[in-house]
Amino acid sequence: MRSMASIWLALLAVGGMASVSGQAYTASTPIAHVRDDAVFGGYGRLVFPVDEGYMGGSTLGTLRLAWYNGIDSDETVKITNYLHDEAASGRQVFYDIYTDEEKRQDSSKRDTGLFFFKGNKGQRTAIVNAGGGFAYVGAMQDSFPHALALCERGYNAFALIYRPNADTACQDLSRAIAFLYSHQAELGISMEDYSLWGGSAGARMAAWVGTYGTAAFGERQLPQPAAVIMEYTGLGEVTGGEPPTYAVVGTGDWIASWRVMERRIERIKENGTDAEIEVFDGLPHGFGLGLHTIAEGWIDRAVAFWMRQIGE
Repeated sequence: MRSMASIWLALLAVGGMASVSGQAYTASTPIAHVRDDAVFGGYGRLVFPVDEGYMGGSTLGTLRLAWYNGIDSDETVKITNYLHDEAASGRQVFYDIYTDEEKRQDSSKRDTGLFFFKGNKGQRTAIVNAGGGFAYVGAMQDSFPHALALCERGYNAFALIYRPNADTACQDLSRAIAFLYSHQAELGISMEDYSLWGGSAGARMAAWVGTYGTAAFGERQLPQPAAVIMEYTGLGEVTGGEPPTYAVVGTGDWIASWRVMERRIERIKENGTDAEIEVFDGLPHGFGLGLHTIAEGWIDRAVAFWMRQIGE
């Protein structure tokens, strides 16, 4: 008879203790197992960076992403189990933003889409854009955690997987906004007073599309977001057309200057638009939700800023 210890080790070897914990994945689950899981129907490959050169580690617990700090393995496990359980229950968690014909004409559009973190029916919508230096999409640290946190607060949140180039990224974000406007009833969401969120390169996307509008990137003109929420990006330009903007950054960030971000917020305020910034002493680039750091809880203050813009 096999010992309990040998059974436990066998369970770990095949990708976690699902039969013991009730979870599909654990920290020891291979990343490849999640990516190839049939429950996702082929889009599991987009849960992690398409370009694997920007990713390290072989399991959920050892995942590393270029330029990111403080990746929380518990959060990674929680996110992947959320996506798995939603898909396994028959709920659609991934939406294409381009048609099959558009993807045939441009194969790069196959690597795009929206992961849906469903909140309350008819509730407002947030679109979250991960960074990755416009070289890859670091969703597991920079958009999935935010989207899950927002849906847990009742909001409908979408994490965009985009083509990592500044121009195509803004095109994809603009298409995503247009897609959501066209499918509000089907999705059970409201795009009234929506918000755009982003970290690093994703924050630039949110700022550019929020300021210049969807028509500037090839879509029909749609309303500006009620708020743009930005993390750690050294964008300095101010046009006077910015939406209300909330920003967070750490003083230990060697990629995005907190001083540049702070000055930009000051200039937006000088133009008569509501804007705020939180600067966290010593934090490096890519802290995401800031779990277990001095930044933890910033997302609730960002939500409060968003709600302030719409009188709630």
